Amino acid sequence: MLPILALSFAIAAAATLLIIRSSHLHGALSADHDLSGPQKFHQRPVPRIGGLAIFGGFAVGTAVLAWRFPAMRHLAAVLLACSIPAFASGVVEDLTKRVSPLRRMLATLLAAALGAWLLGAQIKQTAVPGLDFIAATPVGGYLLALLVVSGVSNSINIIDGMNGLASMCSAIMLAGLAYVALQAGDQLVAAVAIAVIGAVLGFFMWNYPFGLIFLGDGGAYFLGFMLSELSILLLVRNPDVSPMFPLLLCAYPVWETVFSMYRRKVVRGRPVGMPDGIHLHSLIYRRLMRWALGSKDAAVLTRRNALTAPYLWVLCSLSVVPATIWWDDTVMLQITLGLFVACYVLLYWRIVRFRTPRWMVVNSSRDSRPPMARPE
Repeated sequence: MLPILALSFAIAAAATLLIIRSSHLHGALSADHDLSGPQKFHQRPVPRIGGLAIFGGFAVGTAVLAWRFPAMRHLAAVLLACSIPAFASGVVEDLTKRVSPLRRMLATLLAAALGAWLLGAQIKQTAVPGLDFIAATPVGGYLLALLVVSGVSNSINIIDGMNGLASMCSAIMLAGLAYVALQAGDQLVAAVAIAVIGAVLGFFMWNYPFGLIFLGDGGAYFLGFMLSELSILLLVRNPDVSPMFPLLLCAYPVWETVFSMYRRKVVRGRPVGMPDGIHLHSLIYRRLMRWALGSKDAAVLTRRNALTAPYLWVLCSLSVVPATIWWDDTVMLQITLGLFVACYVLLYWRIVRFRTPRWMVVNSSRDSRPPMARPE
């Protein structure tokens, strides 16, 4: 599987570099020129079509996978085809800025419906009280799959707010998925997940830390679709895997989405789809990187952006690691999920009320200049 990882990485890295170097030709369409939105933290227009490179790297990787392992040919090819509606709707939005959230959601639902129909990726068990009765029916399992795939795809798009945040979190979750697939003896799901990881890392090396290119909606929806679809397939193909495993695996982006909906609708009385600037990653950027407050220097703000993502990589890992340890133990997964949600809410509550733990604050001394600028 290492050759598949290396090939996907090389193709995605080369394609990403090509997009960056040719941005003067397509920047009018592909670049993100909006520098003032509530979730905008870059200082210059940047291409936001990194998803094209990831999709290309994965497509080449799966083509080689299908060639070397004929038994994997059907699933790899069909899975790639099923992802196209979700991926294409995001890319069109990246280029035109005219695809509404509703249309993107419908395209993702179409992708999920194709997966449920062509691959049998339906949810038959949930380990959630009340939902197992629905999942036991053919229509219920089908509808739950559509809900999960569209929800996870949207959640990856929501956490795509900092350089390297969504891409590395996706790689971490896919790595956990691949590991459990190997533990369960499912080399096919593991191989496809590894192909996606290679493509993500090829993009990541250009996205982090300097933000030379963005993931974009196309990349976010594609990664969310692959992560959720492979998770469902893992459950369908391996009954020993607990149905709680994918939920804990994706706990950070999923809970970020659910919590954001609650915060917008219940706490602030606003539509759940209205963007705001108080996601957890936004708060960490604004309140923990205190040395950069007030600075307008692009290099300082870029460094501030880059220092934000590792906090969330650690948070994401806090759910992925126990998910891979207790992947077949539903009770332990439920307990860990409850602990993760409680820790997230406590951390958010402390940061939003300016009670951030001191160990989390970067360079919080009175001197607001970055360490590199301080005199010897």
